[in-house]
Amino acid sequence: MATQAHSLSYAGCNFLRQRLVLSTLSGRPVKIRKIRARDDNPGLRDFEASFIRLLDKITNGSRIEINQTGTTLYYQPGLLYGGSVEHDCSVLRSIGYYLESLLCLAPFMKHPLRIVLRGVTNDQVDPSVDVLRATALPLLKQFGIDGESFELKIVRRGMPPGGGGEVFFSCPVRKVLKPIHLIDPGKIKRIRGMAYSVRVSPQMANRIVDSARSILNKFIPDIYIYTDHMKGVNSGKSPGFGLSLVAETTNGTFLSAELASNPQGQGAAVLPEDLGRNCAKLLLEEIYRGGCVDSTNQSLALLLMTLGQQDVSKVLLGPLSPYTIEFLRHLKSFFQIMFKIETKPCGEELKGGDKVLLTCVGIGFSNLSKTLK
Repeated sequence: MATQAHSLSYAGCNFLRQRLVLSTLSGRPVKIRKIRARDDNPGLRDFEASFIRLLDKITNGSRIEINQTGTTLYYQPGLLYGGSVEHDCSVLRSIGYYLESLLCLAPFMKHPLRIVLRGVTNDQVDPSVDVLRATALPLLKQFGIDGESFELKIVRRGMPPGGGGEVFFSCPVRKVLKPIHLIDPGKIKRIRGMAYSVRVSPQMANRIVDSARSILNKFIPDIYIYTDHMKGVNSGKSPGFGLSLVAETTNGTFLSAELASNPQGQGAAVLPEDLGRNCAKLLLEEIYRGGCVDSTNQSLALLLMTLGQQDVSKVLLGPLSPYTIEFLRHLKSFFQIMFKIETKPCGEELKGGDKVLLTCVGIGFSNLSKTLK
């Protein structure tokens, strides 16, 4: 009976990654029922099964039970082990889907994680590897996770539906995290970007850059958008192009936006000019939302605040995304932690949309699996 009370039970396929990541960190088993039970094609999808296999690779002693139809999953987490790993991700979702969760788990391994992920590097659903490298890595550095071995490198690009991309990620381990106080986002001082094209004319990337600059130049002169045209074996298996933009503020906050072309054979063809303009508008919208962490990394920041030392952490965010709101509920059930949430309406000092100030006291999570040197 004691074990029954200890494990958490959920229904439905939503937020599967959140539940499994928090289960791994808190050590509490989790049971998820009715995974697409009424669907024509019930049970776990390929990309979710691939994610569970990845968790199995980076942990030691995890117990995973899935019923025959794949509609019920029981996960009893083991120790986060780390080390050198290779994983072939499902091409249905991009590498960003897997990388977001690895960023949450990597600092708490026994051995520093060195992982090679293969699959789709840029798609229209998940945050791309470019954006995670530009925004999530500086965020982790604020918490004291840094060093020479901290890098995220795109070896090959892969676009959907074929994939064929390759990414290398390595992260050092930490015993404890520093508390943070990110209250003042500062003003935008520069915009950087990356326009990439694979298996199409290299001119596509230049056309994207020109159209994005036509909008952004009205606001700030310091804009530099790199073009990245990968050839041959490094260009993956499918054609495509896209743009990721990152705005940096005077206080070291990064806000990002990105767009990718439609996958080959799906939907109408996208003009590079339209893609560049739309991506620039998305960046301006993200800047309007504001905050010290952009909307893709809100949940990562909140998780690292929760797992910090027993000290107060504060962060100012833009409007909370639905994903973040659900994440706060999950943090409460896995770690019994509640955030103090204060709304800051836009006024004299805060420009843009309404902001939210979140405050919490860390649970003093200590990485017990880290070996003593």
